[in-house]
Amino acid sequence: MLSEILSNIKLKYNSIIEWMFERLPMYQNSGNFKYKVDLDNIKNLSNHLGNPHHHFKTIHIAGTNGKGSTSHILSSILQESGYKVGLYTSPHLKDFRERVKINGSNIPEADIVEFVSSNKQYFEDNNLSFFEMTVGLAFDYFKNQKVDIAIIEVGMGGRLDSTNIISPELSIITNIGLDHTKFLGTTLKDIAFEKAGIIKKDTPVIIGETQLEISEVFKDKASEMGSKILYADQQKKIKFLSDLEGSYQDKNIQTVLCAIRELQKSNWNIAEDAIKLGLSKVQLNTGFIGRWSVLGQSPLTICDTAHNKEGLSIVLEDIKSLNIPIMHFVIGFVNDKDIDLLINLFPEKAHYYFCSPSILRGLDANELKNKFRRKNRHGTVFSSVKDAFDQCKSIAKKDDFIYIGGSTFVVAEII
Repeated sequence: MLSEILSNIKLKYNSIIEWMFERLPMYQNSGNFKYKVDLDNIKNLSNHLGNPHHHFKTIHIAGTNGKGSTSHILSSILQESGYKVGLYTSPHLKDFRERVKINGSNIPEADIVEFVSSNKQYFEDNNLSFFEMTVGLAFDYFKNQKVDIAIIEVGMGGRLDSTNIISPELSIITNIGLDHTKFLGTTLKDIAFEKAGIIKKDTPVIIGETQLEISEVFKDKASEMGSKILYADQQKKIKFLSDLEGSYQDKNIQTVLCAIRELQKSNWNIAEDAIKLGLSKVQLNTGFIGRWSVLGQSPLTICDTAHNKEGLSIVLEDIKSLNIPIMHFVIGFVNDKDIDLLINLFPEKAHYYFCSPSILRGLDANELKNKFRRKNRHGTVFSSVKDAFDQCKSIAKKDDFIYIGGSTFVVAEII
């Protein structure tokens, strides 16, 4: 009887997830999507649901790179401090339920079925998007499960992101880079303005990285809102060990530590031992994957979701520092990236396996090969990410190095 019930839930869940993805803005698949101009939809949905976000504390996190790492590190520390922690992030790698977690456990399929089934008519009548429904789902779930605090990661931008209806304990902006320029603006100042939209009245804001070109944008917004502003990279640095690899995690850890100090000042009970434990058990506590994830040792095989200049430059410097003579790169990109700007980051003397992630806006692998060839980086085209990786594994020797990346969607097909 129980197996029959579970099977029925699974069927309903699969049907609901398929229906939700049909309402995913075309930008996610093809890049053709008009950016919304207000938050009316999510505000109305929240009212419909009884404003669930008013029932728990939150921390809001925006930025070009490091949002996911920062969110998961913060969650791990708060979990070790004894708090029941909700975590809303995007995108997912393998399972939609990764987007909504409590203390590292994915939201159950049954809760998704119940939420969407109960509100489907409202969703359809009001033409809600995938993202708006997902934010509503997360907030409703966190309320029902009575979390102590929820860490809410911005999807894109900040000012007009569906998450931007909360009144957080503090806001965090990790850094600013030229990404999603079709929607957020073509300069760092334009993008910083959108990210600064999460700064709330009388609410501290942590800036992860000091960037002089845009510092006035954040200072002006913080001043307008009467909010304390702190730059994490200007604070005293204390070294903690972490289970997260990759040199770029040092910045994310410093950002989290700065945020933790502010929470401590607001009487959140976070002991030093909890900080140490939380940093050492991020993956165990939260299920975090995809950032400098080691898939094998002979040959050393790494995948990473870095997909823009700021992220890839650090990852590729880390790869260079390994000093491994023979390197293999299984790479694919989406078609809204300035590939010519990224190619120079990659080494000339390496074996390349070009592929395209299986989404509509995946960059054609032949086009990718030609772009790399023009800059003296050569390789072979494959019809899928899996075929590229399989061929790479068959060729690479045990002392070589393999990297899989270029896009979150490429990593998702390998993890």
